[in-house]
Amino acid sequence: MLEELFPALESTPLLRLATTMFASSSDAMMITDRANRIVAVNAAFTRLTGYSPDDVRGRDPRLLKSLATPAETFTAMWQGLQTDGSWTGEIWDKAKDGTIYPKLLNIAVVRDANGEVEHYLASFNDLTQRREDAERLAYLTQHDPLTRLLNRAAMEIQLQQALTRAQRDHGQLAVLLIDLDRFKTINDTLGHQIGDGLLIAVAQRLRDCLRASDVISRLGGDEFVVILPDLENAMSVTGIASKLKRGLEDRYPVGAHTLYTTPSMGIAMYPIDGDTTETLLRNADMAMYHAKSQGRNNFQFFAEGMNIAANERMRLEDGMRRALESTHLGSNEFHLNFQPQLHLGTGRIVGIEALARWTHPELGPISPVKFIPVAEETGLIQPLGDWVFWESCRQLRSFKDQGITDIRIAVNLSAQQLRHESLPSVVHGAMACYDLAPSEIELEITESVAMQNPAATIAILEQLSDMGIVLAIDDFGTGYSSLAYLKHLPIHRLKLDRAFVKDIETDRDDAAICSATIVLGHNLGLDLVAEGVETEGQRDYLQRLGCDVLQGFLYSRPLSADALVPFLKNWLADHPVDASGPRTR
Repeated sequence: MLEELFPALESTPLLRLATTMFASSSDAMMITDRANRIVAVNAAFTRLTGYSPDDVRGRDPRLLKSLATPAETFTAMWQGLQTDGSWTGEIWDKAKDGTIYPKLLNIAVVRDANGEVEHYLASFNDLTQRREDAERLAYLTQHDPLTRLLNRAAMEIQLQQALTRAQRDHGQLAVLLIDLDRFKTINDTLGHQIGDGLLIAVAQRLRDCLRASDVISRLGGDEFVVILPDLENAMSVTGIASKLKRGLEDRYPVGAHTLYTTPSMGIAMYPIDGDTTETLLRNADMAMYHAKSQGRNNFQFFAEGMNIAANERMRLEDGMRRALESTHLGSNEFHLNFQPQLHLGTGRIVGIEALARWTHPELGPISPVKFIPVAEETGLIQPLGDWVFWESCRQLRSFKDQGITDIRIAVNLSAQQLRHESLPSVVHGAMACYDLAPSEIELEITESVAMQNPAATIAILEQLSDMGIVLAIDDFGTGYSSLAYLKHLPIHRLKLDRAFVKDIETDRDDAAICSATIVLGHNLGLDLVAEGVETEGQRDYLQRLGCDVLQGFLYSRPLSADALVPFLKNWLADHPVDASGPRTR
C-alpha cells in the first residue's frame, strides 16, 4: 500500500518499518491525497470509526464530521497546515453508527521534491475515556465519596461565591450546621456499614427537603452543612429548618434495621452573624452546640433575638398543625367569619366573603397576617385552604336552611391549591355534598398567584368556569399583571385592593388607578368589587366611578356565622328585594 503512495522509498527497510507502524499503530491513521481524498486507512481507524477501507477510499474526510465542532476550529486547522505544515487539536467526529466522540487529531503535510502538497497524514485517538477519567477525578476532588454531597473544600468555595453575590445584591443567606444525634452509638453498636447506610439516607432526605439552588455538604463523620442563598427574609429560615427537622427525625430503614436519629442544628446568618466563610461556619457550629445543650433535636440561631422569633414561629406552626389535625374531631380553634358584599345598584347583599380565623388555646386570637404566611411557608396552606372551602360550603348550606337564599359565598384559593390537579374534583365534591349550585360559589385568587404559571392557571380556571363557578382576581393592582394574560383568564370579577380605596378621596394616583381599573374591568365585561370601604365619601366616589359592589366596615365588619344570619335578615327587611333590579354574576 505505502509502496504505491511513496515510490521514492522503493523497497527499503525504512518502507518496511513505516508499513509495519502504519498497520499496527494503536492510533487511527488516515492518508489523503492533495485533493483531500482518502487513499489509505489502518486497522485502528476501522476499529474506532466503524468504516472499512472500502467504505472510505476516495471519499472526503468530511464523512466523519459532526456538527459539534465549531467552524472556527476547522478554519484554524487549515491555516495551521498552510503556514506550519502541521496541526494538532481536539475535534468531535461521528462514527459510522452515529456515535459522536471527541478525538485528539494530528495532521502533517507531505510535500514532493518541488514543495507541492502530495499527501496529508492524519493520526487520531478517542478522548472519551480520558475525558471521563478527568471528569471522575474532578468529581471526586469536590465530593464526599460516600454520600456524593459536596466535600468541605467545595462547600467553602460555594459559600464564598454565595457571600459575594449577597454582598453585591444586599441580600441575606444562612448557614446551617447539622449534627446527627446518637449517630456514634448506632455506628459503634451496629457497625460502620450500617452507619454508612444511615448517612447515605440522611443525605438523600436533605436533597428531598431543599431547593436545587441550596448547597448541601458533608463535612465528615455525621456533620452536614446546608447553605441557603437568596433568602427573602431571615424568618424564612425557620420554616426551612423546621422542614428539615421533620424530615430528618423520621425512622430510617437500613438493611434489616429500623434506625432513629434526630438533628441538632445551628444557624448563622449573613450579614448579622458574620461576613466571612470562617466566621459563619464557626458561629453556626457554636449555635449547633447550643442546640445540643437544649436537649437535642432542635435548631438554634447564633443570634438570641432570632431564637426568640423562631420559637414563636415554631409555636404557631406546631399549634396550627395540631389544630388542623383535630378539625375532624370538632375542634373550633379554626372558624370562619363572613363579610357581606353590597351591590350598589340595588342595595342588596349579593355575596359574603369567607375569612379564616384562628383562636389559639393559649395565645388567644392570632391575626391572619401572622398565621397565613406561616401556613404558606410550611405547606399547611393546602390543608387549611381545603378546610376553609369545605367549611364555607357547609356554612352556606346552613344559611340556606335558615332562609338566607340568593347569595354567593366567596372563598380564597392559595397558590398550592390552584396548582393541585384535583382542585376541580374537590370543588365538585363539596358542592355535591351540600347540594349547592355552582353559581353560589365564587373562588378568588390573587393577582400574583394568577401570574405565577399563567398557562397552568388558565387551564385550571377554565375547568372551574365551565362548571359554572364564579371566578375573581383579588387584590388587583398590587401585583404585576400582564394584561395580555389577564384578558385570557376566564374570570368574572376584579377586586380592587383596599390600599387604593383607602385614600381615594385625597390621593390623585389612587383615584386614577381605581378609575382606570373600573373602566378596564367593564370593557372586559367584568364586575368590579372594591374592598376596604369604610366611609360614605369612599362609597360615593366609587359609585361615581361606576363600581358595582362594595365590601368593608361601612356596611359590616366580618361576622361569625351566628351573627351573620340575623344581620342578613335585618338587612333584607330594611332593603326589600327588587326583582327587576340588576344582578351581578
